[in-house]
Amino acid sequence: MNTTQYGFKDPFKTQAESLMATPEFSRCIPGRVVLEHKRMYRVVTEHGEWLSAVSGSFAFHSAGRMDFPSVGDWVLVEQMPGEEKGIIHALLDRTSVFTRKEAGQRVEEQIVAANVDIVFLVMSLNADFNARRLERYLVAAWDSGARPVIVLTKKDLCENPSDYLDELGGVAFGVDTVLVSAVTGEGLDEVRAFLGEGVTAALLGSSGAGKSTLTNALSGKEMMAVQDIREDDAKGRHTTTHRELIPLPGGACLIDTPGMRELQLMDQSEGLESGFSDIDELADSCRYRDCGHKKEPGCAVREAVEEGRLPEERLTSYFKLQREIAYIEQKSDARARMASAKQRKDLTKAVRRAQKQKKR
Repeated sequence: MNTTQYGFKDPFKTQAESLMATPEFSRCIPGRVVLEHKRMYRVVTEHGEWLSAVSGSFAFHSAGRMDFPSVGDWVLVEQMPGEEKGIIHALLDRTSVFTRKEAGQRVEEQIVAANVDIVFLVMSLNADFNARRLERYLVAAWDSGARPVIVLTKKDLCENPSDYLDELGGVAFGVDTVLVSAVTGEGLDEVRAFLGEGVTAALLGSSGAGKSTLTNALSGKEMMAVQDIREDDAKGRHTTTHRELIPLPGGACLIDTPGMRELQLMDQSEGLESGFSDIDELADSCRYRDCGHKKEPGCAVREAVEEGRLPEERLTSYFKLQREIAYIEQKSDARARMASAKQRKDLTKAVRRAQKQKKR
């Protein structure tokens, strides 16, 4: 297989060559994770596609989930003798990573897609459209290091797309938007224009937004199963249940992801600034540098709200996401302190045991 078709380029090439020149990785070749299932990985290499697992040493030295491979990652893998299987020995440095908080009470970061150049944020032009949810996706996208592009699907079923674009104008500053109909083909060429050779893109959005239909249209094949649209709410019942990287005609790659019921943020404060650049720019004119934009005198943000230049709901959404990120930061710091305290306690016990052994 031609790994260039799967996006093998610098800086991955340079790092892989450097590592493979060492004795530890001399038997390895580079490969890309195209599918993940319960710590088993489908890895595409120049010699074929191998079902792979991480080595014992790799697992031992991994501190958490973020250290394990995910779809889109480049790895160094060694083929098992006589089998179409491999052992992953190293994970190459990521150039971007789109993450979210794992569902539930645990503060655990979950990788959605790695090493993507473009994140297509997909919403349909019906009841699925939600500006507040889009703000959340944009924060995570900007923080990932990838370029966000908004794709509004099912244009053929929408009578008033301009209404959606008007609402979009107040939340998506500096972000390209494409209106698409997979049925008529309208807008597909605009999407393809982002997918040059060597580019990796990810499709993200809620269930039924049209991601799988878009994947099939771009690939020219029935890559993802799609069910019919429900008549009662115009939502498709799509069956994507896993993340998968798919090569496209022209040399680009696309990662289709399952629909997300919710996108909880992690420590993504940089993405918050980029996603709310309008508020960030207004804040530069506040009288106080640490202005909280609540009741402080000389607040340029509150002034913009009062004058109708900034919607109140936009600022409310900003505060909500800001609190969410701060809460996650606090819980992460608390967990880190607990882990550090446990480490010190374990070390103290080990020293005491060693001292007792010496006295015997």
